[in-house]
Amino acid sequence: MLAKLSIGYPVRRCAVTGAVGLALLGAGLPATTARGAEPGLSRFYRQKISWAACEGTDTPRDLQCGKVTVPLDYSRPGAGTLDLALARYRATGRPKGSVLLNFGGPGGAGVGELAAGGKDFMHLTNEYDVVTFDPRGVGRSSPVTCGEGSARALAATDGEEGLRDPKATLRQLRKAAAECAEHAGRVLPHIGTVNVSRDMDVIRAALGDRKLNYLGFSYGTRLGAVYAAQFPDKVGRLVLDGVDTLTEPLAEQGEAGARGQQTALENFLDWCAKDIACPFGQDPRSARQQVVRLVDSLDKDPVPTAYGDLFTGQDLVGAVGQALYSRQLWPLLERTLAQLVEDGDTRGVESFVSGGVALPVRQGPGKKGDGGLVDEEDVPFDNLPAALMAVNCADDPDRPSAEQLTRDLGRLRTEYEQASPVFGRYRLTQVLMCYGRPKGTDFIRDEVKDVDTAKMLLVGTRGDPATPYRWTVETAERLGSSAVVLDNKGDGHTGYASSKCVHRRIDSFLLDGSAPANGSSCGAGDDDGG
Repeated sequence: MLAKLSIGYPVRRCAVTGAVGLALLGAGLPATTARGAEPGLSRFYRQKISWAACEGTDTPRDLQCGKVTVPLDYSRPGAGTLDLALARYRATGRPKGSVLLNFGGPGGAGVGELAAGGKDFMHLTNEYDVVTFDPRGVGRSSPVTCGEGSARALAATDGEEGLRDPKATLRQLRKAAAECAEHAGRVLPHIGTVNVSRDMDVIRAALGDRKLNYLGFSYGTRLGAVYAAQFPDKVGRLVLDGVDTLTEPLAEQGEAGARGQQTALENFLDWCAKDIACPFGQDPRSARQQVVRLVDSLDKDPVPTAYGDLFTGQDLVGAVGQALYSRQLWPLLERTLAQLVEDGDTRGVESFVSGGVALPVRQGPGKKGDGGLVDEEDVPFDNLPAALMAVNCADDPDRPSAEQLTRDLGRLRTEYEQASPVFGRYRLTQVLMCYGRPKGTDFIRDEVKDVDTAKMLLVGTRGDPATPYRWTVETAERLGSSAVVLDNKGDGHTGYASSKCVHRRIDSFLLDGSAPANGSSCGAGDDDGG
């Protein structure tokens, strides 16, 4: 079983799959909103960033690193601070400001992503410094962890057994939440998008920018929308690519995710069936049935991996789900599935789960828990899934009771499996992810709407397996007349890395301020779009 997948910019995908995904849940607590904050923030807004070359053997030589200090608790700015890790590529000429990037997640560390995929953003350095950061609780910015005890406590909740005995599963979830809170450190109660948005405004001021120019992917679109609601007069040119929902409960998000992944899988199998080498033959309908049988077979009779572990059908589902994030990975997915079907070799499909480790970018001195930056080697192994759960739970106000969850689980399983016979059960843990954790903020659902800002560009991709296109339309309507929608009629998660048309439209908006007409499109495989 899997908690909510990390969703982000497909430079490198950091996966959370199988038992590990559920076992490393974060324990998010309510975030402090921008309203009612106590005074005393001026010292944070007056700081300047000292940039220096990033340390690390594989780090690009022209990448610079720095830090910014933010209050641990915005309602009590004197009660402690955190340092946030930053990285930037400098503008090639005299910059007219900065563009701040968030690659998604939640739980994705921006510094490593920019180090690995910076070439995608070089055109923006014609006029901007391109900047990113590790959000609070993530990467080198006071990273949260749930510890090994939380993983052990949740091992029994994985797979079919966890669905057959939901009461026992909920007891394990509550135990894991308590252990996670014990291990995660002082930042955990102050994690969440509302606080990260406030951090971004401090970063904006420290960069010397009057307004925030921003490019957010996937979860980063939720962050950008929250910023627009909190700081509407500070919004410059803001782009949201792969738009997240602002309103749907976690159970509905999980079902939408299963449906989107099923659509992406069927698109892949339609493509695969045109190739004689496709391991499922040349009939797309038969191929879909064969995938379901393969997953069921591996769940009933897992195969050993090269490391001595057992590879289950749900492990396969997680790996395929990651591979579907980018159409460029389809040929590799076809080959690795053929290795599995024909030879029982799991190494290829496992690579989609184990790949995507961040480049070793050293930030400078610091110890875990002291609010300073953490060295790369000290980032906990479970930081991504722990932060992902912490943020999602801090952002979600719903906490169904044990009785309600137990009563609804059978019905929800049927609905999820109808949405996707492959991904439905895998995504069902979405319903349970925050059980045992304090109620999250209602600010996003209730207040992020009808914003009065400059034009914002929202990009939705029709074949996106993680953020359905309808979320782009719904979020645009919710944000109001400032939102302009670009319809990307392609496949994969987000459009900037996969469509030259989307890439050009976003760059033009950020560099020139020229937004496309609302409802204009980029065609699938058509660089010019519509």
